[in-house]
Amino acid sequence: MSEHPFLADEFHIRWSLLTPERVEIDINAAISKAEANLAAICAVAPGSETYENTFAAFDEASNALDRGWGRLNHLDSVRNSDEQREALNQMLPTVSAFSASVPLNAALWKVLRAYADSDHAKSLDPVRSRYVEETCAYFRDAGADLPADKKERIAEIQSKLSAVTQKFTENVLDSTNAWSLVVDDPERLKGLPQSAIDAAKADAASKDLGSDDDPRWRFTLQYTSLGPVFQYADDESLRHEVFEGNTTVGKCGKHDNTNLIWEILALRQEKAELLDCANFADLVLQRRMAKNGQTALDFSTDLHDRIVKAFDKECQELQDYKAEKTSTPSAPLEPWDSGYWAEKRRKELFDFDEEELRPYFSVQKVMAGLFDIASRIYGITITSRDSACGDNIASIETWDPEVTFYDLHDSNSKEHLGSFYADWHPRESKRNGAWMNHLKTGLPAAGDKPRTPHLGLICGNMTKPVGDKPALLTHREVETIFHEFGHLVHHLLSDVPVKGLAGVNVAWDFVELPSQIMENFCWDRESLDLFARHHETDEPIPDDLFAKLIAARNYMSASTFMRQLALGRLDLMLHIHLADYKGRDLDEAATEILQGYQATLASRPPSMARRFTHLFGDATGYAAGYYSYKWAEVLDADAFTRFQKDGPLNPNTGRAFRDCILSKGNSDKPNQLYRNFMGRDPELEPLLVRSGLA
Repeated sequence: MSEHPFLADEFHIRWSLLTPERVEIDINAAISKAEANLAAICAVAPGSETYENTFAAFDEASNALDRGWGRLNHLDSVRNSDEQREALNQMLPTVSAFSASVPLNAALWKVLRAYADSDHAKSLDPVRSRYVEETCAYFRDAGADLPADKKERIAEIQSKLSAVTQKFTENVLDSTNAWSLVVDDPERLKGLPQSAIDAAKADAASKDLGSDDDPRWRFTLQYTSLGPVFQYADDESLRHEVFEGNTTVGKCGKHDNTNLIWEILALRQEKAELLDCANFADLVLQRRMAKNGQTALDFSTDLHDRIVKAFDKECQELQDYKAEKTSTPSAPLEPWDSGYWAEKRRKELFDFDEEELRPYFSVQKVMAGLFDIASRIYGITITSRDSACGDNIASIETWDPEVTFYDLHDSNSKEHLGSFYADWHPRESKRNGAWMNHLKTGLPAAGDKPRTPHLGLICGNMTKPVGDKPALLTHREVETIFHEFGHLVHHLLSDVPVKGLAGVNVAWDFVELPSQIMENFCWDRESLDLFARHHETDEPIPDDLFAKLIAARNYMSASTFMRQLALGRLDLMLHIHLADYKGRDLDEAATEILQGYQATLASRPPSMARRFTHLFGDATGYAAGYYSYKWAEVLDADAFTRFQKDGPLNPNTGRAFRDCILSKGNSDKPNQLYRNFMGRDPELEPLLVRSGLA
């Protein structure tokens, strides 16, 4: 057993040993090891540089730190506690300072650059040549060529960004958990699906509230709790109360993120200027498909202009619908009314209630069907393993009893390609949202060295099981599971011989392609029949219900489309034109930025920027890159036309996607990887057609 459990290289992680008191000891040990590895590279004598003692050594230098720090941050996301948070924050400045120092290390950069400029480097194979090119670009973008005083400031900025973005994330989690609403009047629950009522009652019972004779219903700011309220609750006061609660996230008292947002933006802008970039968007997009902030902004603006008429029409129709049903003049809706009246109108137009689909989407059958589809198209086999939470050495350990573990093998070679954890339900110690991450990056076999498998995870906050019933999901939650699994196979099917280029280590406006391509299988009848089976009768979705699902697919699609564009625009405008907004009221600035991108409402809610962890929960994260969801959606809609042409479950098409995209990581430019699969550059029209907006 390793003396440093956070750093242990065992494939099956002993989560029970990863305790707060081990953090300082283990992470300091990892930093010392990384420093020694980097010092060895710095000591390479001039003229004796090889790929192995420079770039290959650099690719491996910080592995132990990446492993230990990654595990700690993962636990912070899924099993947060005061002791663990304190341990993380205590080490955060040290880790941030080390990470910032690496590309600013003059001796290290001198050795790497010497090899990069050598004749030997020019004869490298394409993958290793790309790693040299990408690593040198990373060093330059991080300030390796700056004078000493500017390097010092860059390091300070990176350290500060790590601290304030961590605080931003903690504020979001804490303010989310700080609010709840207990209802004691069953009349207020009218309109809510029985599944939501049962879940709220079970939640109250878990807090020792109410009884069978005197029941209570507890609502929280987890999406599985508040979502049904906004969509179905007839009681406007209940919708309003939950909405007001939701606006406290990242905004209330000691959890207010407003000043942190301006601080984060200012630090990013200063960093960009130190690196001779006009703004942070230009800095971070240099090595992405968009190349600069203006291209990303123009892309979003072009899509906006194509759909804005349809968006305005949808907004007016919804206002008119409410006016008709309530015998009142047509007027802007309150923000807590939009989802409710949109759902009412959808049900009337298409005779479709999304809740009718829940019985066909038990989480166990969804996972089994997902694995079946992935196995058919990608040539893999997925097997469940026995797992347990706690110090049970007879089983594979997990961090929570609900977490499951799986192995993934190649169907033909039987090689173990990777394994993963799945954690689907909300907890108070777990952050909101859904995500994929990797815990270990493996390597393909080389010479006499066997393949080493990858290790990843997928997490979400899906509907929980109630009583003895299985967890029954909405169709949107099913899409989310497929989406995150797409990220997962992008990493687990990587066949790249350089870890720094493997799996999801790709340009962020390309990384969403494998995830979003998987969502298409949630709409195809052939693939749905593999897993959308009634949890009691095993019957498939009836034809008439499936027809309603498809007919209603593009209902309010312009509004959904516009919401993504609005989030991307807010991101880009704040990072490109910070000087125009800095020092102003955040809500006023956001309203100005999003003029023409949001429906006119009777009451303007506060900006969701204060809980926008994609942008402000990480030193970089999706900052200046949220547009990439729409960018990748263009790619996925276009790429799926090949699946449609050959048949969605055609194994030859799936194998081509695996060989051209999933297995390649960042081993070639994303534009070229896409051309290898489609034989041409992407086209915009398929996305508009799929959305009913062409």
